[in-house]
Amino acid sequence: MDVLTFRDYCLSLPAAEESTPFDETTLVYKIGGKMFACADMAAFATVAVKCDPDEAVALRERYPEIGPAYHFDKRHWNGIRTDGDLPDTFIRAQILNSYLLVLRRSVAPKALRDELLACAREAGLTE
Repeated sequence: MDVLTFRDYCLSLPAAEESTPFDETTLVYKIGGKMFACADMAAFATVAVKCDPDEAVALRERYPEIGPAYHFDKRHWNGIRTDGDLPDTFIRAQILNSYLLVLRRSVAPKALRDELLACAREAGLTE
């Protein structure tokens, strides 16, 4: 996966927002004001995504390209190397999982969360 593919996919998710709050090269993607993915656009080597803690450990044990995300809570964030053998479809699935996890657990108030979940259902991203 390259940085443009990453960016296009993140922005294709309903109501996803892009910003650069840390510095001028770190792309951050949010839903409802909460971060679900980020990567450095200049040195695009890893993508950080939020993950259920049990699933995060299982993915790290199974795939050498996945480890704890640098500068993030190691229990909840995985770093996925973009130069490994993982297919783009797999990386997209991890980004989508992160987006849905953040949407379901972190977005508040409930009215906003329900509205955004309805958009995600309409887009066919969730049941």
